[in-house]
Amino acid sequence: MLLQPVWSFLLGHSSLLRSPFFPVFFSLSVYLTFCLPFLLLDLLSCRWNLVRRYKLQSQSSVSWASVRNCLALTLYNHLIFIFPLTVLNWYLRPVLLPLEAPPLPHLLAQVLVCLLLFDFQSFMWHLAHHKVPWLYRTFHKLHHTYTSTSALTAEYSGAWETLSLGLFAAANPLLLGCHPLTEMVFFIVNIWLSVEDHCGYDLPWATHRLIPFGLYGGSRHHDLHHLKSKYNYAPYFTHWDRLAGTLYMED
Repeated sequence: MLLQPVWSFLLGHSSLLRSPFFPVFFSLSVYLTFCLPFLLLDLLSCRWNLVRRYKLQSQSSVSWASVRNCLALTLYNHLIFIFPLTVLNWYLRPVLLPLEAPPLPHLLAQVLVCLLLFDFQSFMWHLAHHKVPWLYRTFHKLHHTYTSTSALTAEYSGAWETLSLGLFAAANPLLLGCHPLTEMVFFIVNIWLSVEDHCGYDLPWATHRLIPFGLYGGSRHHDLHHLKSKYNYAPYFTHWDRLAGTLYMED
């Protein structure tokens, strides 16, 4: 039980885990923590060519106005839309915290399945919102305000997009009957991959460089989507775009 010490530590803070405020606090804090290193790179890239060489769109720069707008919309969506729904979920579905941690292989397998499910759901949602003009104009166009991606643009979207993609992420662990620790790990990984997708950098240790055979698109894949919006609809993996004929990758 390699994960038992970690889970026992978390159980020591069970009152926090059971709080209706925890999901929003957890989501926001993890998201902003993951964005911070890339915001630092954005600051450094203005002065250091060593950093700028890794930017996917080297001519672009992140303005403080865009940072302010992205932060404001993220906070607005979390406080006005996500928080009331998490309180309702807390009221209707009490948090159950088992005493034992899940086995590590089981946790890893379920996190991978959750990611694959989310990737498929997001691909279908994304494809529909690009192929149906009304859906694009009404719901998804806001996310494409910035053709040059940066970390905070990951959650620059309207309420419908935020809530529907959030629903996919929340529902998959429930469908699989995941342990609360597995659910937390999935949320952390999912948020990281989303931020990395939008970071605007092709770093040597990026996820798409660690996963072989072009199975994972990553930041290069998604940055091209913001430039050429007819391609690369899947958020993470490339197999759905390959099958649909919508994959576009630059050498």
